Amino acid sequence: MLASGPMELAAIAFDLDGTLVDSRLDLAAAVNAVRRELGLAPLAVERVVAFVGYGARNLVRRALPEELSGGAFEAAYERFLELYYQGCLEATRPYPGVEAMLAALAARLPLAVVTNKPERHTRRILEGLGLARRLRFALGGDSLAERKPDPEPLREAARRLGTDPARLLYVGDSAIDGETARRAGAPAALVGWGFGTAEELAGFEAVARPASPEELARWLDQCLERRNECG
Repeated sequence: MLASGPMELAAIAFDLDGTLVDSRLDLAAAVNAVRRELGLAPLAVERVVAFVGYGARNLVRRALPEELSGGAFEAAYERFLELYYQGCLEATRPYPGVEAMLAALAARLPLAVVTNKPERHTRRILEGLGLARRLRFALGGDSLAERKPDPEPLREAARRLGTDPARLLYVGDSAIDGETARRAGAPAALVGWGFGTAEELAGFEAVARPASPEELARWLDQCLERRNECG
């Protein structure tokens, strides 16, 4: 883990996929179900994961042939949303240590989720896995007019949490999360257990680069013991 300068911490927002939950198998299953209905061969799970991050529409667009457009694409996209909503809890689980980390942190700081996953699916996953009770709210990719890496979702989260972005730690696993935090003026903790690679995360400033939820929890505990000053 690496840390930079001091930061006064007031609240924490988390990305969802690749940060709190491992959703790879369910995302790939929904994508490949749509491809199968279109007479297309399935994609490898890791290829589907490489498409994740910029929202469901972008995921489906990248997972289907470019020539599928207009009404045909919209029908495929809606079918993906339907299938994924039905199956988003089949294999998706919190990463080991996440539940204990959230329980400990929620007793000391307000927590939220800021993700590009549609809000309906986000709520289903958080509620189904018992994580929603630790959070003040969750913002999905369709909750606002803009989505990550636009800074507005993180700024809105800060407003709802009663603080400013400079005191809101954003925990994510991808370059999108690093860029979102940078644009919003928020400190970032970029985790090493998710979908992102070390190479893509290396170009972004981070106050912490934890290798596990337990390591993140220990670092945050140290911050709180120092009157919320991290770094």
